[in-house]
Amino acid sequence: MGNDTVTVRVKRLSPDAVLPRKAKEGDVAFDLFSAVDCELQPGMRKPISTGLAMEIPKGFEGQVRPRSGLAMREGITTLNTPGTIDSGYRGEVKVILINHGEKSFKVEKGMRIAQLAVRSVPKVEFVASDTLEDTERGEDGFGSTGL
Repeated sequence: MGNDTVTVRVKRLSPDAVLPRKAKEGDVAFDLFSAVDCELQPGMRKPISTGLAMEIPKGFEGQVRPRSGLAMREGITTLNTPGTIDSGYRGEVKVILINHGEKSFKVEKGMRIAQLAVRSVPKVEFVASDTLEDTERGEDGFGSTGL
């Protein structure tokens, strides 16, 4: 695919919903915007409406990711990261935000709350096997490569 254009059809579910857009040329993800005002108390999590439904093309997925600035400055991030928008989903895109900060955080309508990356998904087939190829790591699991 390389630099081919992928078209994602977007339906506004509320008149003032903002279409995803890049903050700067060269960005690899698009900002998602809140369609509502709400307040997140410390430790609180809530699905935040974007006011949008999307038609992700077959062979692609939408990945909802946190915004690094919100995470760093306010302790606001997304749960279920990355959140997946499957190509067959046509409902409203919502972002599950959580407040890991120490103070209340106001989400305002039109605020950038997350990022959306659209990525190609390979066709995968799982095949049962009695053996697996040996590797240097082998069966070493959690934390085996150090901190």
